Amino acid sequence: MSAIVSQKQSDHAAAAVVTVHALSCGHFSLPEYQFVHPVSRDARRTVPSLAFLIQHYNQSTKKRTRLVFDLGLRRDIKRYAPPIQKHVETRQPMSTDPDVTKSLAGGGLVPEDIDYVIYSHVHWDHIGEPRDFPTSNFVVGHGSLALLDGTSSSLRGGHSFFESDLLPEERTIELSEPWANVLTKHDSCRGTGDINFSGSWQTYGNLPQTLDVFNDSSLLIVNAPGHLPGHINLLARTSPDHQIYMGGDACHDRRLLTGEKTIGEWNDVHGQVCCIHADRKQAEATIDRIRGLEKEGVEIIFAHDVEWENDPKNKTRFFGAEQSVDG
Repeated sequence: MSAIVSQKQSDHAAAAVVTVHALSCGHFSLPEYQFVHPVSRDARRTVPSLAFLIQHYNQSTKKRTRLVFDLGLRRDIKRYAPPIQKHVETRQPMSTDPDVTKSLAGGGLVPEDIDYVIYSHVHWDHIGEPRDFPTSNFVVGHGSLALLDGTSSSLRGGHSFFESDLLPEERTIELSEPWANVLTKHDSCRGTGDINFSGSWQTYGNLPQTLDVFNDSSLLIVNAPGHLPGHINLLARTSPDHQIYMGGDACHDRRLLTGEKTIGEWNDVHGQVCCIHADRKQAEATIDRIRGLEKEGVEIIFAHDVEWENDPKNKTRFFGAEQSVDG
């Protein structure tokens, strides 16, 4: 049993949990040399764009809260901004069926049932179609709004174009700067179940900055720097002895976790060295922390985790695969 799980069990007589279901949100093709090294220049891999439905039930108030982590590929790629459409040409073949709304419908939910959409980050293959969620609040990591506004430092690569009108201002929450107010001990016993996107970031096991979403340790937002400003992950407890880490784009290939490969770099048409991660050193540190979680028994799932998707035992872990949700 992991040290983190053991720590939390000792803190809680009856540990609060959430349910987690995968949502299929399209597939596309990646040139492997832009993600791992060494690899053939011509090697390509078709990967999923996964999202996740997380449901929390407060035993005291009887309130159910539904969150979706990422929205995957946009159903109509012609609705992407022109620079993204040009980039999408390099990611063919691509399929956007099912998209996130169709995957939710497979389990009996509509977008209006979703209280919050949490973005791991605002790259094109994770943002989906926010207008499909007219009543949801959107949550993004610190620095994401500067990217959308075009006020952040420039990033190289066609994938790093951002839509200034992506999110509804009145329904968008940007998390606080993770390093500004970190507490040294995780306050794990409040147990209110109230939603929390504005509290203090706290250490948790080997994770230096986490935010306790429901104040009961059932779901943590994890600062996961390196890939893009505002990049965040989720750590969910689904039973007293099992946790799932949703790693977004912290890692694009499981061979980086095993050490078989290192992060890829390439030269663009101007001769500039490019990396899929905005800060490679921070990305490597984030991957190292995730590697530590996996060694402790935490289940790791990345946004483009083709190995996880192709594992037959995970087929029933997609929303609606067995039965629709209750309530």
